[in-house]
Amino acid sequence: MLRLLVASAHIPGATGSGPGVHVSARFRGVPRSTRVVPEERSPTWNETLAWPLGTRPLRPTASLTLRLRHWGQPAPRGDLGAATVSLDQLVADPGLPLALSHVPLLDPRGQPTGCTVTLRCSYVPHGVAGDAAVPLQGRVPPPAVSPGTPHRPAKPLEGMKEDFQVRVRIIEGHQLQGNDIKPVVTVLIGQHRFRTRIRVGNNPYYNEVFCQNFHRTPAQLAAEPIRIQVLDSRATRAEAVIGVFQLDVGTVYRAPGRSLSWKWLSLQHPHRPDAGSRGYLRVSLAVLRAGEPVPEQEEPAEDEDVEANLLRPPPCAATLQLRVYRAEDLPQAEAARPCLPSVLPPGGKRGFVAAAVRVSFAGRTLCTRVMPPDANPAWNEVFFFPLRLPPICDEIQLAILSGSRSTKVLGTATLHLSQISSAGAELEEGTPGFLPCFGPSFLPFYAPIFFLGGHPPSHPPPFILQDIGVAYRGRVLLELSTHMGTPDGRQRDTITPEDIARVQRHLPRRRFGLCGVFYSATMVPAGPQLLRFELSLGNYGDKDDVTCKPAPSVTPHACPLFDGNRYHYLPWYGDKPVVAVTSSWEDAGHRWDALNLLRAMCRRLERNVTELRGTRGDAAGDIGRRLLRQLAQDCGRALPRLEAQPTPTPLDAHLRAARLHLLRRVAAAAAVPPRAGWDTLLPVAEGWLGRVATLAVEPQAGVPDVLLWLLRGERRVACARVPAPDLMFSRSGPGACGRLCGRIQTLFLVGSGDTGAQLRLRLWLGRVADSGDLPRHLEGTLRVYAETYENQTKLLGKWGPRGLLGRPGFSDSAGKAGLPRHRIQPPKGWRWDGPWTVEPQRRLLLDTETNVGEVLEEVYENQSRRLGGEWGPAAVASTDASGVAVPPKEEVACPQGWHVTDGWRVDVTGAVDEAGWEYGASAAPDSPPPAWHAAEKTYHTHRRRRWLRTRRRDPGAQGREQDVAAFLRLVGAHSPEAAAAEAWEYGSLWGSRFHLQPRAGDVCRRRCWHRRMVPAQPPPVAPPFLLEGAPGAEDPAEEAEPAERQARGSSRPPPQQPVPLILCTFQQPNFFQLRCYIFQALELAPRGTKATADPVAHVSFVYVSQSTRVLPGTLDPLWDQTLLFHRVLLYGDPRGVRDEPPAVVVEVFDQDGGGAGGLLGRSVCTPDVWLDVGGRQPPRLRRYPLGGPGGLAGELLAAFELLHDAEDGALAQVSTPPWRQGVFSVPLGIRPLLRLVALEVLAWGLRGLRGGVRAPSLEVQCGGRTLRTPTIADLAANPNFPINAFLLTLHLPAEEEYVPPIRLRVLDTRGFGYRPEVGQACVRSLGQFCCQPPGEGQPPGPRTPPSGSAAPWGRIAQILPRITAEKGAAEHQGHPSPPHPAPRQAAEEEEEDEDEDDWWSKFYAAVGDKGKSRRGTSRDRLKVSQNLGPGAGDKGGDEIYSCELEAVPEFEGLQDFCQTFPLYQPGGHPAAGEDPVGEFKGLFHIYPLPEDPGVPPPPRRFQQLPPSQPQKCLVRVYVVRAFDLPPRDRNGLCDPYVRVSLGTKTLGQRDQYVPNTLEPVFGRLFEVTGTIPLEKDLRVSLLDYDLLPPDQEIGTTTIDLENRLLSRFRAHCGLPTLYHTAGPGRWRDQLPPSRALEHFARVGGLPAPEFSAEGTAVTFGDRTFLLSHFERGPPAHRHPGVPRERLALHVLHACHLVPEHLETRTLYNSTQPGLEQGKVQMWVDIFPASLGPPGPPVDITPRKPQRYELRCVVWNTRDVDLGDINLVGQRMSDIYVTGWLEGLEEQRQRTDVHYRSLRGDGGFNWRFVFSFEYLAAEQLCVLPRKEHFWSLDETVLKVPPKLILQVWDNDKFSADDFLGVLELELTRLPQPAQHPQTCTPTSQGTPKNPWPWRGARVPSRLSLFRQKRVRGWWPCTVQEGGKRRLSGKLELTLELLTAKEAEERPAGKGREDPNMYPTLPAPVRPEWSFLWLQAPLRGLRYGIWRQHRCRISLGLALVLLLALLLAFVYATPGYLAMKLVNPLESLHLAGGERRAAKP
Repeated sequence: MLRLLVASAHIPGATGSGPGVHVSARFRGVPRSTRVVPEERSPTWNETLAWPLGTRPLRPTASLTLRLRHWGQPAPRGDLGAATVSLDQLVADPGLPLALSHVPLLDPRGQPTGCTVTLRCSYVPHGVAGDAAVPLQGRVPPPAVSPGTPHRPAKPLEGMKEDFQVRVRIIEGHQLQGNDIKPVVTVLIGQHRFRTRIRVGNNPYYNEVFCQNFHRTPAQLAAEPIRIQVLDSRATRAEAVIGVFQLDVGTVYRAPGRSLSWKWLSLQHPHRPDAGSRGYLRVSLAVLRAGEPVPEQEEPAEDEDVEANLLRPPPCAATLQLRVYRAEDLPQAEAARPCLPSVLPPGGKRGFVAAAVRVSFAGRTLCTRVMPPDANPAWNEVFFFPLRLPPICDEIQLAILSGSRSTKVLGTATLHLSQISSAGAELEEGTPGFLPCFGPSFLPFYAPIFFLGGHPPSHPPPFILQDIGVAYRGRVLLELSTHMGTPDGRQRDTITPEDIARVQRHLPRRRFGLCGVFYSATMVPAGPQLLRFELSLGNYGDKDDVTCKPAPSVTPHACPLFDGNRYHYLPWYGDKPVVAVTSSWEDAGHRWDALNLLRAMCRRLERNVTELRGTRGDAAGDIGRRLLRQLAQDCGRALPRLEAQPTPTPLDAHLRAARLHLLRRVAAAAAVPPRAGWDTLLPVAEGWLGRVATLAVEPQAGVPDVLLWLLRGERRVACARVPAPDLMFSRSGPGACGRLCGRIQTLFLVGSGDTGAQLRLRLWLGRVADSGDLPRHLEGTLRVYAETYENQTKLLGKWGPRGLLGRPGFSDSAGKAGLPRHRIQPPKGWRWDGPWTVEPQRRLLLDTETNVGEVLEEVYENQSRRLGGEWGPAAVASTDASGVAVPPKEEVACPQGWHVTDGWRVDVTGAVDEAGWEYGASAAPDSPPPAWHAAEKTYHTHRRRRWLRTRRRDPGAQGREQDVAAFLRLVGAHSPEAAAAEAWEYGSLWGSRFHLQPRAGDVCRRRCWHRRMVPAQPPPVAPPFLLEGAPGAEDPAEEAEPAERQARGSSRPPPQQPVPLILCTFQQPNFFQLRCYIFQALELAPRGTKATADPVAHVSFVYVSQSTRVLPGTLDPLWDQTLLFHRVLLYGDPRGVRDEPPAVVVEVFDQDGGGAGGLLGRSVCTPDVWLDVGGRQPPRLRRYPLGGPGGLAGELLAAFELLHDAEDGALAQVSTPPWRQGVFSVPLGIRPLLRLVALEVLAWGLRGLRGGVRAPSLEVQCGGRTLRTPTIADLAANPNFPINAFLLTLHLPAEEEYVPPIRLRVLDTRGFGYRPEVGQACVRSLGQFCCQPPGEGQPPGPRTPPSGSAAPWGRIAQILPRITAEKGAAEHQGHPSPPHPAPRQAAEEEEEDEDEDDWWSKFYAAVGDKGKSRRGTSRDRLKVSQNLGPGAGDKGGDEIYSCELEAVPEFEGLQDFCQTFPLYQPGGHPAAGEDPVGEFKGLFHIYPLPEDPGVPPPPRRFQQLPPSQPQKCLVRVYVVRAFDLPPRDRNGLCDPYVRVSLGTKTLGQRDQYVPNTLEPVFGRLFEVTGTIPLEKDLRVSLLDYDLLPPDQEIGTTTIDLENRLLSRFRAHCGLPTLYHTAGPGRWRDQLPPSRALEHFARVGGLPAPEFSAEGTAVTFGDRTFLLSHFERGPPAHRHPGVPRERLALHVLHACHLVPEHLETRTLYNSTQPGLEQGKVQMWVDIFPASLGPPGPPVDITPRKPQRYELRCVVWNTRDVDLGDINLVGQRMSDIYVTGWLEGLEEQRQRTDVHYRSLRGDGGFNWRFVFSFEYLAAEQLCVLPRKEHFWSLDETVLKVPPKLILQVWDNDKFSADDFLGVLELELTRLPQPAQHPQTCTPTSQGTPKNPWPWRGARVPSRLSLFRQKRVRGWWPCTVQEGGKRRLSGKLELTLELLTAKEAEERPAGKGREDPNMYPTLPAPVRPEWSFLWLQAPLRGLRYGIWRQHRCRISLGLALVLLLALLLAFVYATPGYLAMKLVNPLESLHLAGGERRAAKP
């Protein structure tokens, strides 16, 4: 078995939207695929894919191909990359799984795509435990252990109701939409609603579990809904919904491990799904199924992204449209009271039913309207179903309902979406996929047949069967299509007339013919009633159907004939009956041709693959070339036909495209021989076979299956069903024909009880136009006859047609009224071929002596009492047993060929007197007495006695076949006049058996008239298909006959024209010899309450049978017998016998007395046929399963061969089997080779026997030998046997497959020698006990397992070389040992460790969380073990096992000394789920013995055994914790406490319960003393405390203490890693390591260890171990102990003994067997009193939570939203801050108010002080409190330490306004910003982590419990419009102190005293924050200037500009006037100034 665990993948470019992705893997050409998951960056599957390897081992060159693809997209567009994984490492070390992380995927060019896949491969070789067939996908459950894990019930059949439990765990919410919300989660599971507690904030933490039990079928469970809804408890009802998420249970049920663990749900608005995510909710969903283990749910990493584990709604939604048009061939209405006679008028017909169609898909059911009664109702309705892609539900269930209320189901049908759709990936890369589609096409409906009963003989029902098969119930025209998009709300609609007309144009009809030739019928029911077979196709051929024309669909009546041994057959011999049925169906030849072509290709390819699989060397090349050649030929023949195939429906087009693409790829690949050798062809060919078989389906066949019925009289008693495509003929060639078309086949008709038949026949189905060549393929001559019987009665000594007593003058063979021969006309197109002839039906006249070798004749002598009281001859002196007159015994002649062995004698046995007379009194003189008595009385009037005579066949007479053939010789004359006197058949009464020779008392006779007919013209088609309906010629006399009959008042229906009789005549038979080599039957199941059986095998073949000898008192009979069947007649071509040999049926009966016996089992075998006897090869014995009344009933070892007895006499050359003990035995070369072996039995004792067993003993049966143990004198005082070791020598087959099982029987000794059987067991697979005898140099030990790696000697021999090699390699490379710390430093560290070390530190260090452990080193700690393989614990050390200790593979279930075999009730195989009645503890060893008597036998295995006397022990039970417990109280929790029971002692008090939790931590130690094995089963139970007892049991686990005490793995007390002499981890065992090593050697039969004087070396097992091999220096830990003890402990660890461990045991409840009820972690120490006092116990008292104080100083705020407007229109806020710890809302604190903040800035200098209890081990706050005032106990809530701060706006006259919130988780605190400017959030969306910060990289997080103090700025957010935005910033100082530190550094709340650490001054707030009346100028400055300074500045600038403009305007006129008056004034002034300036 090869298993591949696909864990996850990484897709860098994932968009989150798309069709989904999946991983497809291919190994040896066989594809496997995971489920489709949404496209994410890190999709997770955790899904196991498995490939069964069988006997083919994994090769070093094997590889595995992976491909990551988009769902439904063709390659290469849909490919995301591929990789090839080499499996050579698995071949080198199968026990070590191959784990690969982030395997890069490559594109077709070999370049990396960036995508990776994480996976793990494991390989289990053939024959190793775990190599069992598993589902292709899913988790492989671990093997059950006994008795720790109780017996899990077997999985029920599909469709049966089972026990399920659905668990929903609500963990936490994240980014829930809303402000200041109090969210609560409601969970709806099915119809049951649950609710969580109310939490506060947008990221609430719940951790609550809800469970709901179901008793449903898997299909019903899958449709149950799971609806998770998050509500705001503060909001109104209309606005309370935050988000919902809905899925069905089927999504969880089909997930890997049936669970979805730690998934984030993306919440959506129920009415606005497109509005985006409303938050996230983390949940774990699981479905627990009875008998299946619960998968472990590992908690993800803390820094896991939400995106990486997000569960979204299905990515693709579609609408499925199903159109229901009309129906055909609906059945007629049945009588309301079947037991009453019919009230229909003469010749009347039953009406039809009012019908409707019901459709069910994915939990939704829709039904059409009810139509009026009609055979072909039309609904014309369309249904709409929502569909998720990929589809979760595969089946569409359809049913036809009858009646006005539509409650009765007439028939059912199923459409599988997997057959009408394809994703494309499972076929071949690049194959196009398509959505579901179907039709328009008809879909046949069927219904099971059940026994009706209660019908009078005059009105038999058509069916009297009891669940024996199916019946055709009609067809419905359907059309299915799929459209993308969600439904528009409609569920149904009416089909338009255009669509109805479109569909009708695509349904043309053609005439089809069905022909069957019956060759033989055997194993038919016995009895006087005549038998017939009926062949039907739909309603055509059904003799009870009135809607179709009559057809020759029924064989002639035949009388069952005894075969001389046991069975009955129909004597057809050379005249084989033929039936023919013509019908009309749609022409779907293109579909049948394509289907049969692909199936023929699959069969041919499968034969070649099977042959290639068993061939090696050069022959593989020849077979490989032939395989490729034939595959290319098949593809070449199929491709042209597929290309020319019409596609009238969309499904035809899609299937055609997929098939063409696949065949072209296969043909191209087959054209090139494999380059890597022919060995690589096999996996490729297997892949081709699987892909072609996937497309070899045809859901649109339309034609119903062929039904074959066995009729007994008028009743249907058995049936068989053959698919129509398998019989279909095609003109395209033999490859397109069905596999059974025109071929002889063997069918088994199944009926109620033992009723059935074995039928060998040839069937042909095809178009009538193509049947012209059919007669030439039938091998015989077809003859068609008309048949009628002429009836007469004897009246007054004369024969005549009068007085027939209700019998018609002419009838058929069953007595039904028929026409006289002169009124019978041939059908249309036929003519008579000769006159009417009298031909007696001798097959109906064979008597009961046929095939009988000895006959006991009897005649009763009758006397009557005369008047004088004397006896004299009666009126009828000689009669039979029923009183019918017979000739006197003297006149009874001996027939020819017989001889009388003795004369007539009186039978004196039975209730008769000494003379053989019996007496009676009759009521009438001529009537016989109703009863007979042995004693004579005076009132007796009659007496009689029985005369007997025996006659046998003459030895020289001809055989049975010749006698029957001579009797069946046709002797009729050619004319009715010549044969009239000699062809009559006589009988005593109508309905009795007829005979040829007249006898006394015959009062009726009849004769059979035959007339042959032939076609009038040579027909172009087969003549049998021209016989449909009544004959065409009408008789004028028939028209007047109804009127005459009506006038006479007759109610008898008018006689009909007889259906012609068709025979296929064979002239010369073929003779064969059958040889049946019956060797042995294995593991038979006895009948009833019997413990044994007297089995006999009956072998039936065609018409003969034989029996083996009866072997009394065994369930594994060894017959060793050959049955020879000489000269068996088989008609037809011998090559047909070779191709389709008749089946050999072997029935094994319990012949415990007279009579037929009881059936034990039946098997159908196929013989090897040899036409050329010269080339015969002896057959090989095979295992044939025996099917019994209750299922599998054992196996049969046999071989069969059929040899052709040709005329050349070659058969005489074959040697006859040897004759031994009166029978032919199985010859050498066929029988298995036997060898002399020794079976050593270790019978240790019996346990748990019930029913008052006192003195039991044991019987061991194997190979025909029986071993009996001494009786246990007193089972209550000592349940062990007084002698434990036994030896039994016997001959067993050398090959393991032929070895019989070992049977165990436990007998009790009671008074008067009564020894009833009280228990039995069957031990199979004895190969596990086979071993070689001990060698001369090896000491015999009581336990030497077959695998040397598990033996202690082997471990010791392997550990030393490895240690020496590692040490030498380290020294050679020059790497010295790491320096040890100085002694003082080491002492200080060790002292610190000793002070802080406890058991919980080791525990939490083992689970890998250093924060939970106080240890600074990992030298001595527990180690987590997942038990992935046998080498999981090779390194030694202490372990935490995730399973029971018995389930750890390396410890062999702790049954290495003796195994536990469950004992069951005697009689039959144990039923599924049956509880055992006791246990047998023992062991077996099988090894060969020398055949030479002179050679001494090897030494015995079981020599050195421990004492078998009971011993007292001290048992310490350490119960650490439990988890995954189901809730038991209404609050969703439970109050568990522990109860430990051993024998009659019980520990554990009710008041020591842990209240209100599902994950209790007990930390309890229980000490109890007991006597083992009297008190061996330790029961650890968890109960739920209730106020009023009794308490409910949560679950129980049982531990077998005896196995742990006797195991050589030393499981009674685990070995610690280090040896301590003091301290918490001091040695606690009774014996120190050195003495423990000596005890281990003494018990294991090994030499005692020898230590050196210093104790640094020890010699053990011829090996010397040095302490330096294990320690490279002085020990670093304190109290190390002496070297001798440390070295002994290292050697004990080297032997792979059980280390110090913690096991995880599963709890089960008897009220819900098979359903896990949680797990408990614990361990058990057992201390026998004989070894001394035990060491000190381990203190596992749970840690107490520590008291912490959190001080949060709120310094300032920045940029807080302004929520108010003051009088002058300014925005402002009166800011204050509130804060509390989650879960401690009652400790809410708030700052003072910063009034009138105009910029959002505030100063507080306010201290919050929160005290809480924190459990560092779990990183959770412990909050004990009562939920209600009436609660009895405090509920301990554990929530993460989270600080919640809210910013509010204070209002005087209204509610305060919410401004923002900040949530800080103290263990994952985001890094604060040092400046308010850098404190900005990121953009909204689905965050990668809970804290969105701006920046490219995710900021680091810190734990306040480590850093203790932090200060900085954090952002506040608020919800708006579905998104969160920044609403402010807080400057905080967070400081965490322990209770001691808080007491040393006190600080008050706010700014109260003591205001220290640090001292908080009053905040310096802006002056404008005071009232403006107190400082008006300041108020104007801060109120007006700061707000409107821009406007004021702009206004002043405008005023200044305007003043300048006005001054300019004002001065401009004067300036202009001055310029006009004196324009040169300025120049003069300037010139004067210059002149004045000159000197």
